[in-house]
Amino acid sequence: MVEGAAVSTAKKTEFTECWRTAWKTPYIMRLALSAGIGGLLFGYDTGVISGALLYIREDFKAVDKNTFLQETIVSMAVAGAIVGAAVGGWINDKYGRKVSIMVADFLFFVGAIIMSLAPAPWMIIFGRVFVGLGVGMASMTAPLYISEASPHRIRGALVSTNGLLITGGQFLSYLINLAFTHVNGTWRWMLGVAGIPALVQFFLMLSLPESPRWLYRNGKEDEARSIMEKIYPADEVEGEMQTLKTSLEQERAMESSMGKGNVFQKVKQAWGNDVVRRGLYAGVTVQVAQQFVGINTVMYYSPTIIQFAGFASNKTALALSLITSGLNAIGSLISMGFVDRQGRRRLMLLSMIGIITCLLTLSAVFYRASVTSPHISNFESAHFGGNSTCPSYVHAPDASSWRCMTCLQKDTGCAYCSNGANKYGAGACLAATDALKGACRAENRIWYTKGCPSTTGILAVLFLGLYIIAYSPGMGTVPWIVNSEIYPSKYRGIGGGIAAVANWTSNLIVSETFLSLTEALGSAGTFLLFAGFSFIGLVAIFFLVPETKGLQFEEVEKLLQKGYSPFRKQHSEGDDNSK
Repeated sequence: MVEGAAVSTAKKTEFTECWRTAWKTPYIMRLALSAGIGGLLFGYDTGVISGALLYIREDFKAVDKNTFLQETIVSMAVAGAIVGAAVGGWINDKYGRKVSIMVADFLFFVGAIIMSLAPAPWMIIFGRVFVGLGVGMASMTAPLYISEASPHRIRGALVSTNGLLITGGQFLSYLINLAFTHVNGTWRWMLGVAGIPALVQFFLMLSLPESPRWLYRNGKEDEARSIMEKIYPADEVEGEMQTLKTSLEQERAMESSMGKGNVFQKVKQAWGNDVVRRGLYAGVTVQVAQQFVGINTVMYYSPTIIQFAGFASNKTALALSLITSGLNAIGSLISMGFVDRQGRRRLMLLSMIGIITCLLTLSAVFYRASVTSPHISNFESAHFGGNSTCPSYVHAPDASSWRCMTCLQKDTGCAYCSNGANKYGAGACLAATDALKGACRAENRIWYTKGCPSTTGILAVLFLGLYIIAYSPGMGTVPWIVNSEIYPSKYRGIGGGIAAVANWTSNLIVSETFLSLTEALGSAGTFLLFAGFSFIGLVAIFFLVPETKGLQFEEVEKLLQKGYSPFRKQHSEGDDNSK
């Protein structure tokens, strides 16, 4: 292939090559960034609900008292995303990548408006479903569009821009959350602002072309060539067109032998194809592993987790969450620089090792915070009046052994007011009412409902940051890159859709159960559980996921035809270039 000769020396990163190519051909970057706004929407929604939830709880007492309702508000967007990803795969194949992105924008905009005007929690949930439908479609369409509109030598770096915009959206959401903390209608503004980038992308996509691969497959060869001429140097266009022609002939031969059908028949056909099935083993594995490391517990509930660590103030929790979100964005930049030098597989394996280490440490930190939380003092509890002490504490047979964490357990209906002289000293276990919260704060004490004063709280924030640093460059962006390049062209939409559904289903399970798990197992037990899931993911990636670095789509197909084994030497384009 002509492409092989155009690759720079083995030591040069694709990131450098990407910016050099984008400088010469800005049209490529325009395509990538415009489509990548879908990633920005994805990231914004992930981050914004974590801060908005703090204020939704304050406005709606039913939400504050009901863990399941909080989880549902968060996870209904994920439920919508599962449907959006499934339908998006079909729309991608039937109507094209461009149409799919524009439909996603419309759904996201409608959802943002519904949420911002919601008079009750059920309306927020309804709006979250609309947003989820849009996010699900965008999550698998944006990287697919970028991948198919990119020269293969810089494909990984350009698809990583989608990952960068996801983390950039998360960072932006925390900034906006902080900006609206003292504005009337706090959470309404936080959720409503999301409609703006959706509107911007919709109009940008009107001026952009369809994916050249999709056009060629659907008989629009002249349009495909016209776009290829804008993407590739003149001496490479003919070679790329010939590659597309060869792929299309192979797909048509496969179709004639297998027949055509609806989306369910196509899924069945895909699973019956050895190449596609092996691609799905890898693609679904990395998407499920991405979620079961617990990342979206951190992104959806980051301020709440920081409150678990002992930082009671909403504003403080949001500010510290901004640090973790910023580290996520930095990690995406690192990924852009290394994904095509170190390879997809190696980055994911290293990322998983770092994640497991951080989760085990977080488990130890939260366990230490739990067993050393301040004792409950009868004197401090009675300080606010006889009827102010929490009834569960008053009638407990083992009240003398109660600590702050005991006071805050699910069924007590209590809150903790810190010691007036030393916040780490024995404090008061009080009924969780607004009047007592005001009385506690009036004496310059701290009111706790989610976590307790802890000298190890800062360690929890530190290792949350390290967890993000370990996650973002590898498991944060690479699974989407793998899924954009591991399926044959005919099955790329349906394969990406299946993997995205697996991702969102896993996301739903994790986000819908996190708060319940922390109540049942404690924060320490929950992070330990995620460490166990992460170890299983590490083993699965080692055995099932091949390296696709520097390979053209057709070379990936040949690799999967042979079947993958981690103990068999894998030939790649990089091998040729290093000779």
